[in-house]
Amino acid sequence: MSELLLLNGPNLGILGRRQPEIYGTETLADIVDAVGEEVEGRGWKVVSVQRESEGELISAVHEADGTVGAIVNPGALMIAGWGLRDALAAYPRPWIEVHLSNVWAREAFRHESVLAPLADGVIVGLGALGYRLAARALLAKVPRS
Repeated sequence: MSELLLLNGPNLGILGRRQPEIYGTETLADIVDAVGEEVEGRGWKVVSVQRESEGELISAVHEADGTVGAIVNPGALMIAGWGLRDALAAYPRPWIEVHLSNVWAREAFRHESVLAPLADGVIVGLGALGYRLAARALLAKVPRS
């Protein structure tokens, strides 16, 4: 069975109770289930990794060489996660950057992602639905094997 990497950065493990007015009420487990529903018809399994530190996320990317693609919500690491950027630059499959909130409607320091120029696409501001849309995009981008 092929695997899809679902990578989530700092503070995303507390979704559902973290500022629900900004990030919504769905938990990370809800999101993992939703992505799984989107890709199960293709025979893909979701491998979910959420870590608070950049180094652990980098290791997860390095270990995911055999996955079919990735959905990445780097959280605040979008701003200065240069090590994560380098790891994703070496990741050999398509990946989509996702943010729950509309980062351009928030503080100015959130307006630029160091990762976005490398991503195959970026989805922001659509809440948990953004993950489902990213999964659909990857289903379209990854050739059937």
